[in-house]
Amino acid sequence: MALIGTIIGAMSAGIPGQKWGGRETLRLLAVFYVLSALGCAFAWNWYVLLAARFIGGLGIGGSSVLGPVYIAELAPAKLRGRLVGLFQINIVIGILLAYFSNYCIARMGLGAAEWRWQFGVAALPAVLFLVMLFGIPPSSRWLVTQNRVGEARSVLQLMGAENPEAELSEIVDSIHLERLQTSEPLFAWKYRLPIFLAISIGMFNQLSGINAILYYLNDIFAAAGFSKVSGDLQAVAVGSMNLVATLLAMTVIDKLGRKTLLLIGSVGTAGCLAGVSGVFFTESHQSYLLWLLVAYIAFFAISQGAVIWVYISEVFPNRVRAKGQALGSSSHWIMNAIIAYTFPQLAKSSGAYPFVLFSAMMVVQFFVVLFFYPETKGVTLEQMQHRLGIE
Repeated sequence: MALIGTIIGAMSAGIPGQKWGGRETLRLLAVFYVLSALGCAFAWNWYVLLAARFIGGLGIGGSSVLGPVYIAELAPAKLRGRLVGLFQINIVIGILLAYFSNYCIARMGLGAAEWRWQFGVAALPAVLFLVMLFGIPPSSRWLVTQNRVGEARSVLQLMGAENPEAELSEIVDSIHLERLQTSEPLFAWKYRLPIFLAISIGMFNQLSGINAILYYLNDIFAAAGFSKVSGDLQAVAVGSMNLVATLLAMTVIDKLGRKTLLLIGSVGTAGCLAGVSGVFFTESHQSYLLWLLVAYIAFFAISQGAVIWVYISEVFPNRVRAKGQALGSSSHWIMNAIIAYTFPQLAKSSGAYPFVLFSAMMVVQFFVVLFFYPETKGVTLEQMQHRLGIE
């Protein structure tokens, strides 16, 4: 239910995001997070639990679209990769804290109420998120689309723009204010390349197997013969590597570039996944499984994990950026749901089959990125619009 809500939230977030702005819409989504956590914790029947999970999914899908867009629209070009990357850092910190939280709560002897605590504890970061959203400015680019140019200038000055007037002029020119009286459709021929880039990077992100592995990590360790306790601890180890590698990626994403990191990650994840499939095919060398998964997480985090939200937020022009972000995020979450539901079925006969598929997809990704993906590092959002042939 959470994944279904996530897909719907990702597909629909662009509409309120463009109408009311990212800041206001994120505040609404933060309320969804709070309601979801408390609804799960106090659910008095199965249907209330499902509804609470669905509401949480709406928040996840919507914020995965609007968060990166908001950051990209405020960030200077030279820092945009690292600043949008902070979004991904928060995701992996959350994953690590979730693993550790579940590990701690499971050892508190709460009995039948254990799962309620594991869901309910999420209300704490949700409330913090909501409170902090009241300390941020609206996007300067969104303000320009609303003809609130004076406010946009103030925001640019607040954010420390080197030349606020020049940047404001560039934003105004790129948005074409006279054309924003009506909403421009996303699915137009001139946007074919950004659409392809957004859909493909969203799909490949999940075809790497990342969320299938994170969702079923304890089951993967159990299938390889590890105990529940050791599986829980190794999940924390994998989550820790995810965080460390993501932090590393943030230091190099604006130096090496998005495309280079994707190519490195494709090779590394394909090799690690092939190794994992070998462990399950041979039913031996289980001691290597943890190290292969840790290495896989490292390669993923410095490539797809760090790049996806940055890249999607960069390839669309201002007037359809929120819609484009919604498209890429929807591609990501739809593929996430498909893989999450099919992974156990594929793994039934042999745990190796899913990892063979994931490895092959990373090989395909390498060549797609090599031949079709433009580099976006150090390029302003307005310059990228011209590079992609969009006027």
